[in-house]
Formats: sequence, structure tokens, C-alpha cells
Amino acid sequence: MNINHHLDEATLISYSAGALSQGMALVVATHISICDQCRQLAEANDALGGALLESLESEKVGDTMLANLLSQLDDQPSEIVTLAPVKRDPEIPAPLSDYIDGSLDQLEWKRIVPGVAYYDMPWEGRGVSRLLRIAPGKSMLAHTHDGNELTMVLRGSFSDEVGRFCRGDVADLDDQIEHQPLVDSEEDCICLIATDAPLRFTTLFGKLVQPITGF
Repeated sequence: MNINHHLDEATLISYSAGALSQGMALVVATHISICDQCRQLAEANDALGGALLESLESEKVGDTMLANLLSQLDDQPSEIVTLAPVKRDPEIPAPLSDYIDGSLDQLEWKRIVPGVAYYDMPWEGRGVSRLLRIAPGKSMLAHTHDGNELTMVLRGSFSDEVGRFCRGDVADLDDQIEHQPLVDSEEDCICLIATDAPLRFTTLFGKLVQPITGF
């Protein structure tokens, strides 16, 4: 568990190794796109991985195989494609903007309870990957985890048993923590979250709504 508002080193190593689920990897990519400290650590991990690959004994490629490959590349038609510049919402970091059309306020939010809504990422896979929107003064249902949870703040702020998290901060939590995030900003708090296992709600109401929300 990391409580300093940055990604845990183990999470960054798993990201560089390609071992994270799509949802967890998106949170990491989104965070390191605006966090110099975590980006530098990720780049160092990538460089280390590259050095390890270079240290492995390379397999020789036959002359015929190489000639055939170069011939196939020469046969491909040359075409220059000009892409129109993409206008991005400055509130949405680049990795996340590839999955969101428009602004955060234009999404089709699904309400869980008054003041709490979510938006699912457009894919299926291990765990849960979604945006969570909570109104000022409202809180998420108290829960713990069967696995890991990454939460990055995109707007507003929240506080829980771990600390206070503002825009750009990330909570990298494991199954050792039980918490209940409370929005302490004057605007809605919007977070990108990903889990690799279902949450375990610790209140009766949370257990009742879990089958509906998919958390």
C-alpha cells in the first residue's frame, strides 16, 4: 500500500512488464502523464527492462528470411495520411481522452444513490474500470478489497482513512486497507478507478447494492 499520493514501485514495475489489467494500466498511464516523479520511475523501469533484453543472446536470422521480410516491406504502397488535429479537453489527461468523447460533464453517468454516479470504461476484463462521480459532502460506501485498487482524482478532492487526495493524486491500495472516501471539495469529485478483484462492502446497504453496481 502506498500512502504518499504516488504509485507504488511494485505497481510501476508490473506496468512496465505489461502485467497489469487494461483498467489498472490505464490509471497508471493517466497518472504518469501528469506526474513527473512516477513517470521518471516508469522510464527507469523501461530502461532496465530494455537492458535486460539486450543482455540476452540474440538468435541468428537466416539471410533468406531477412531478404523476404525486406521484400514484403518494399511491396507495401507508400501513402501519406494527414490527420486533423484533435481538440482535447485539458481536464482529461491524454491517455484517458482516447476513451472519452467530449467532457466529463457530457458522459452518461449512472446513478448508484443520490449524489453518487459512475461511468464504465468501454471494455470488459478482470476487475472493474470506471469513472466515479461523487457530490460535495457525499461519501463512497465503506469497503475493503479482495485485491488491489487504484484511484486517481481528475476533479475535486476526497479524504479517507489514508489521507487527502486532490487532482492528479493517486491512491494505490491493497487488501490491507478499509476506507470510506468522503468528498471534501466544493465541487463534484470525479475519479478514475480500477480494481483487479471485487470490493467488499462492510455495511449492509453496500452489500445490497453491490450486485447492481458491479463493484
